[in-house]
Amino acid sequence: MTKMTKIMGALLATSLMAGTAFAQSPTFFRIGTGGAGGTYFPIGGTIANGISSPPGSRACDEGGQCGVPGLIAIAQSTTASVFNNAAVQNGELEAGLAAADVTRSMYLGEGKFDGKPHPKLRIVANLFPEDLHLVMPKGSKISDLGDLVEKRVGIAQAGSGTQVAVLQMLDAWGVNRDNMNEAELNNSQSAERLADGQLDAYFYAAGWPVAAMVQLASTKGMELHSFEQADLEKINEIIPAYIPSKIPAGVYEGVDYDVLTPAVSAMLVVSSDLSEELVYGITKAMWNDNTRKLLDNGHAKGKQITADTALDGVEALGVPLHPGAEKFYREVGLLK
Repeated sequence: MTKMTKIMGALLATSLMAGTAFAQSPTFFRIGTGGAGGTYFPIGGTIANGISSPPGSRACDEGGQCGVPGLIAIAQSTTASVFNNAAVQNGELEAGLAAADVTRSMYLGEGKFDGKPHPKLRIVANLFPEDLHLVMPKGSKISDLGDLVEKRVGIAQAGSGTQVAVLQMLDAWGVNRDNMNEAELNNSQSAERLADGQLDAYFYAAGWPVAAMVQLASTKGMELHSFEQADLEKINEIIPAYIPSKIPAGVYEGVDYDVLTPAVSAMLVVSSDLSEELVYGITKAMWNDNTRKLLDNGHAKGKQITADTALDGVEALGVPLHPGAEKFYREVGLLK
């Protein structure tokens, strides 16, 4: 860590611990997202815009920003779920977007994170479903995941929830690092390698449409693997947070068929160290009319991010709501 990073971290921590002072002085709020070619980054940017209201901004009713007074939220590109949750736990980020299954495992210290719980993780909202894309070159086809033995497969980047889940799925079909040629790449890198003939397939869980895949489909072309119903049920047994879903025909150019695939919810996660007042203000700002317009006019998945679905699956997840978020949902009648 550089000296400047340490100084910035100290300044940010000091401002966040100021509690009620956040309305009077600048508060920096870092949101960990994902790669620029995915869905987390644009969605995180929209949320950051919606909840921000820097010092000196025009009032909301005068056409200014309608976020938390004094808050400057910034979306940071990261390697996604695992990194984001770890950074929130360690105080390196104030918030992060993360897959539900990874968030549960890290909070409880289960599975890959056995014995390493992350007790500071708290939920602000369920956001949108992340559909697993298994991308292949145009004209390619597999019957099931077992066909990926001895293939060159992009398993997503280290530090991503996609990689954690994908390795679990592949193992159930007898595929692992020993019998496939795996590549740990982000979505944009994977799309480039596939287009260049260096990969036979790659996985990426994200809300559709995914920018890098839109470009791949419109240039080199691609196929998406549609899972059999029995395979979806098998995956759900292995990873209960992954439920059957569908990417409709026509989302990507040339993919003119419905794609049955597992999906997991994306969550907005914060640290329990953040004050109730701050997180209450952030939650309230997320669901105001101004942020609603930003979400509706941004990435296509933004329309699916609603207050009515903000608590879907949260109770069953086993990760607590932040008290500030809980206060807001009780106030508006979404939580009894």
